[in-house]
Amino acid sequence: MSRNILILGASYGSLLATKLAMAGHNVTMTCREATAARINAAGTIVRIKLRGEDTHRALPSGALPGSVRAITPTNVDPTRFDLVCLAMQEPQYRAPEIAWLMRQIALSGKPCLSIMNMPPLPYLMRLPGLQTSMLRAAYSCPEVWDGFQPGLVSLCSPDPQAFRPPEEAANVLHVGLPTNFKAVPFEDPQHTALLQELADDIEAVRIDGKEVPVKLRVHDSLFVPLAKWSMLLTGNYRCVTADEPRSIRDAVHGDLALSADVYAWVGHLARRLGADPSDQVPFEKYAKAAEALMKPSSAARAIEAGAAQIERVDRLVRTIGASMGTWHQEVDRVVDQVDARLHLTARSIA
Repeated sequence: MSRNILILGASYGSLLATKLAMAGHNVTMTCREATAARINAAGTIVRIKLRGEDTHRALPSGALPGSVRAITPTNVDPTRFDLVCLAMQEPQYRAPEIAWLMRQIALSGKPCLSIMNMPPLPYLMRLPGLQTSMLRAAYSCPEVWDGFQPGLVSLCSPDPQAFRPPEEAANVLHVGLPTNFKAVPFEDPQHTALLQELADDIEAVRIDGKEVPVKLRVHDSLFVPLAKWSMLLTGNYRCVTADEPRSIRDAVHGDLALSADVYAWVGHLARRLGADPSDQVPFEKYAKAAEALMKPSSAARAIEAGAAQIERVDRLVRTIGASMGTWHQEVDRVVDQVDARLHLTARSIA
């Protein structure tokens, strides 16, 4: 049965949209008017490398069994969809038209699957013992989450690495690291069954008899996505420097011992929250994957391009650590470095 899926965001969100449309589902993405017009005229193109192949294949949405279309946020009726996916950078939710749409989504009672690096506050409310009121300062607009029921919000670890090539049009996405999306269950078993249905449909897709990377995996644990926090603090945010950004590979392998220590410290926080060691990714596996990540993280690229706000998982994790009475010198340095760069941008805008 074809499902109707709403995805907020047409950049990273186009990866999940393509996977769902390959499985025969109908996807609507929200984005700016100009981007929506281009997608509706030319479709989306996701470039991905199949296992054992040396070159990327282009997957145009117009050739897929399902459909991919785009609309502006003010034209969305959330009640028409089976599932809402949140795929925008956290600061983007403060835009008036997005904040309005988020209120409509909360009122609709539809299950929401986040593929953001920054975990939605309602998801964090599901973690036992975590006081989320102290975490609101890490969000650019925490108010957009106030109307959501925690049990209707799932977090999906956005492990696949993908980016829009700067020389390409806005409807093109290049997948650099084709790992899997890992989702936590909803409170309602029927909503979790919907996730599993989508995961099974994605799993069944073949191209020339070959499996297509980037699967959707549904896990029993609420803590599986927290494994991404170690990766973000060890690699992504450490791409930010006082000068030009460095690649994730250089951030991780420039001082491998320090990277391993940061990774372990963040992993320890996750376990204190309730994560099992089996929920986490060994540092050696992450470090091996980082060898292929030759570009700076999206956070570092955004700061270099003049962004005044980015997702602050670094600040979120430091706040959680402080609430537990533990700190890490390198994490403190990273948060301060990101603060300093964003402060410079804010001053130049003012």
